[in-house]
Amino acid sequence: MAKTNKQATWGGRFKEGPDALMLRIGESVSFDQRLARFDVQGSQAQAAMLAHVGLISPAECEAICAGLDAIMAKIEAGAFEWDPALEDVHMNIEQALTAEVPAAAKLHTARSRNDQVATDMRLWFKFACAEVDTSLQAVIAALVDLADQTREVIIPGYTHLQRAQPVSMAHHLLAYVEMFDRDRSAIAAVKAQANVCPLGSGAIAGTTLPIDREFVARELGFVDEAGQPQVTQNSMDAVSDRDSFIAFAAACATIGVHLSRMSEDFILWSSAEFGFVKLPDAFTTGSSLMPQKKNPDAFELIRGKSARLSGNLQMLLTMVKGLPLTYNRDLQEDKPPVFDSFDQVTLMLDAVAACLPGVEAVPARCAAAVADPLLLATDVVDYLVNKNVPFREAHHVVGELVALSEQLEVPLDQLPFEEAGKVHAALAEDWTQVFDLQRAIAAREQPGMPGPQQVAARIAHWRAQ
Repeated sequence: MAKTNKQATWGGRFKEGPDALMLRIGESVSFDQRLARFDVQGSQAQAAMLAHVGLISPAECEAICAGLDAIMAKIEAGAFEWDPALEDVHMNIEQALTAEVPAAAKLHTARSRNDQVATDMRLWFKFACAEVDTSLQAVIAALVDLADQTREVIIPGYTHLQRAQPVSMAHHLLAYVEMFDRDRSAIAAVKAQANVCPLGSGAIAGTTLPIDREFVARELGFVDEAGQPQVTQNSMDAVSDRDSFIAFAAACATIGVHLSRMSEDFILWSSAEFGFVKLPDAFTTGSSLMPQKKNPDAFELIRGKSARLSGNLQMLLTMVKGLPLTYNRDLQEDKPPVFDSFDQVTLMLDAVAACLPGVEAVPARCAAAVADPLLLATDVVDYLVNKNVPFREAHHVVGELVALSEQLEVPLDQLPFEEAGKVHAALAEDWTQVFDLQRAIAAREQPGMPGPQQVAARIAHWRAQ
């Protein structure tokens, strides 16, 4: 294979440059260039620290920082030329800077790419977590709005995809709000975990030079709530730790699972067989053959992308599990899965937040489905329990009533009392009163239940958030 004459910044001990295939397999600038903003921030903080401890002069620091600003302006304008031969975003920026600012040859003093990339990524995680949290909040707000609009719409709740008990559509939607709020907590935990500065750890064992790690941490915002700097406490762990990557991918995968489950509900609800909701045209598609079709493609794509998020997590876990301390080149592959998880999860969340305001409930279809008296069979059990019938006995009695209704081909709530009364002596002629749907919903006012007051309180709670 052809050899390149260009050597990377580590090439002093090599007699020839890397093979062209080595360049192809070794470069990461094609994907890590998105770290440019954070790399510039880290390098400017590094320069400030070096000046602070006297390893470079204030004038050199000023020149380096100005040069980095100029490079960042070029990058943002799309005018910066990325060179794969320089492997990554860090070396591309440093080489471009050194070509313009001779003092930049001192910038890498007491720094390795190992702690440099660890710092860049922690800055990126803090940014990414804030973005995901904003998108989660938008979905929560849209769900709360839709719940507010559907407080009076009663639907069957399902277990095993079989009709179980009646709930308001609002209560069903608010279940997802609870999930996404837990996702916010998980994302906040990742952000907190990333908020510790590894710069100064060097390649593996720090440096003998008189650096000030806490100064850098303050410069980059790695501080606690009291404004105190937070720095990593083990140089070997700092450069090889990928827990934040895994935690971020896990949080995104869990968000994906929640989005996928919610999507499945909307896919079912919008089908002809259910017909509980109508989806907006802007987030559905048609068929190239069947002109009548209105397919829930946005929700189906979200359901599919959730598998991609789970795969990213699995990739990271598998990559890290067998690596000895400390840094190994395998870890270069840690960025594509977290970048992809970020891109996909924000896209999915933003699509849902935009779609939900156009969802319309179809009260007539919901009312027809919830008119099934079997949905209140458990309320008959409660009726008997209130008459001092032991629960297991009451459960058995209602099972017999259901079997009787099937045998007579009569709805449960229309069984003749002369037949129903034979099943158990505790059944009185008022037993069918439990089939009043509004009464049944209103009776469920304990915390966490779907009673109207409870639902209203949760909607108010989330709006206050």
